[in-house]
Amino acid sequence: MIDKDGFRANVGIILCNDLNQVLWAQRAQHDSWQFPQGGIKINETPEQAAFRELTEEIGLGREHVELLAITRSWLRYRLPKRYLRYGNKPLCIGQKQRWFLMRFTGDETDVRLDLHEKPEFDDWRWVDYWTPVEEIVFFKRRVYEKALHEFAPLLFPEYRKRAGSRESSLS
Repeated sequence: MIDKDGFRANVGIILCNDLNQVLWAQRAQHDSWQFPQGGIKINETPEQAAFRELTEEIGLGREHVELLAITRSWLRYRLPKRYLRYGNKPLCIGQKQRWFLMRFTGDETDVRLDLHEKPEFDDWRWVDYWTPVEEIVFFKRRVYEKALHEFAPLLFPEYRKRAGSRESSLS
């Protein structure tokens, strides 16, 4: 679903463990890592899409997670011009995403990247909560920062975002 402004509706999933580390997944046959994410289908709510993507991309069902929060609004990023597919109508210029914070309640053996013929990811690991901001591709960085900052108070009671700063303060 691409809206009138050219943004494709999408969901992103930040899955944390009991240590408040987040699941970081390597895109299949690429040297890039990201959070699980995917498009929202017609007649599907963002929450339905998030759980569908969770199952499709990392093999987890509702029984393996606890939904903690959803971003208050859509977070948008634009694709660099070199990634635009000008032959497609309507033209997609980027993504608008609702982000979901989930707590992993299953066993690590429940994570399955091989359930589909063409897997999205071929490796995963738990990383520090803020690592994705440093490692994500440049054009998604601000969206990752916004989602992580919005959810941080839920996981880190002492969290305070410094005004005018891209960094967090965990005192």
